Amino acid sequence: MPIKTLQIPTTDGQADAFAAFPDNGEQHPGVLMYADGFGIRPVLKEMARELAGHGYYVLVPNIFYRHGPAPVIDLPEHIGEEVRPAIMAQLMPLIEAHTAERVVSDADAYLRFLTTQPKVAAGPVAVTGYCIGGLLAMRTAAAHHGQVAAVAAFHGPVGADGPDALAEITAQVHFGHAESDLTPEALGELNRALDAAKVDYTSEIYPGTVHGFTMSDTDAFNPAGLQHHWDRLLPLLDRALANS
Repeated sequence: MPIKTLQIPTTDGQADAFAAFPDNGEQHPGVLMYADGFGIRPVLKEMARELAGHGYYVLVPNIFYRHGPAPVIDLPEHIGEEVRPAIMAQLMPLIEAHTAERVVSDADAYLRFLTTQPKVAAGPVAVTGYCIGGLLAMRTAAAHHGQVAAVAAFHGPVGADGPDALAEITAQVHFGHAESDLTPEALGELNRALDAAKVDYTSEIYPGTVHGFTMSDTDAFNPAGLQHHWDRLLPLLDRALANS
């Protein structure tokens, strides 16, 4: 799958980004993919290529573009537990500066850009995200009822904005939680809130996983968890975007 480097106009400047898509001259449904807190790096390009190979145009923006182009901080090839605290200490101010208002403003720009690309088919789009990107995916879907048909979040703080935010979701939803992030009791509470909001969803704890399990360049990586993620994500996108 080809990778194309892009610049997305936003209200605060230009967000660097990349897109992965099938190189067959056809149009494909659009998917906005939000990275985890570590941001754009080779593993995200691998995942975007994998998803694009199933027939999607995948746009991955640098959510921290206000602080510079990706990678915003220096990252090792493998993010082990011994370096994670120091990396997170650099990233937390960037994450905290990325307010809900900025998320929604940027989402407007990202979706406007995505849906006007020549290789993107007309119709609804999907949003997926990892870690903090899962929360961004939720906020994007909540702000774009008629446009986002599917939203998926993996090891993400999806309930951070409370039950009222869940009620704003009209997309089909899948949440893949890390076993270390959510107790069965907390899962039950979240799912009851989703039921009350009448969300069309699946929400489950992936067995034996810890936070970050989809990312192969970290100690958290769980190959079975990553495969489980594909087994849930691909059918969701197929159902929601089949007619686009």
